[in-house]
Amino acid sequence: MKNFTPFNLKFFPLFIFAVLTVLTSCKKEETDTTISYLRVVNASPSSATYNAYFNGTMVNSAALPFGGSASYSSYTPGAYSLKFTTASNVESLLTKTITLGVNTYYSTYLINKPAALDIYTIADDLSITATDKAYVRFINLSPDAPALDLAKTSATTSLATNKAFKTASAFTTVDAGTYTLDAKETSSGTVKTTSASTTFVAGYHYDVICGGLVTPANDTERPLSLQVILIK
Repeated sequence: MKNFTPFNLKFFPLFIFAVLTVLTSCKKEETDTTISYLRVVNASPSSATYNAYFNGTMVNSAALPFGGSASYSSYTPGAYSLKFTTASNVESLLTKTITLGVNTYYSTYLINKPAALDIYTIADDLSITATDKAYVRFINLSPDAPALDLAKTSATTSLATNKAFKTASAFTTVDAGTYTLDAKETSSGTVKTTSASTTFVAGYHYDVICGGLVTPANDTERPLSLQVILIK
């Protein structure tokens, strides 16, 4: 019968260390990515539809109507050219440079009448502090509207207050459910417009944009309205 030399237990820790060292050296190192994200929304108060190009690449699959949005696309941080055209022409109506920071989400809104187009860009904080709540951000993008508050219809407290043209609130939590929202004149409390009935889903973020015009000049200009847009 052959004699076997028993494994010397005092060397066992060294054996485990050697195995772990080999496994660690074979594991591929993970590297952090520094990607940023941008979405585009048409809030110009007209009946026109627009295409958006980011560094020459169209970001929307169909021309954006009033209240239409293109979902987030990912980019390396840096400076980019954002161009808007009509749905039927590639000639620029507006071209702006946008600088994207590291690991940041952005929303860019096309604003103002066709003769004075501009953009309004803000960073998006999409954090979730309560899984049973929805998140709402109020933005006043009506060129001729006064400062406005946002509230649930018939509510005595506001979700956002005193937002002038081209200003946005932080995201605030609202109960999940279906209801309407009012945009009220800050100085008087008069309801200027009410949203359509909207279902707000827990865990999701929404833009509530007051757009259009208090005093449209003609049928091609849109009247004041509240647009509720799921951010995605």
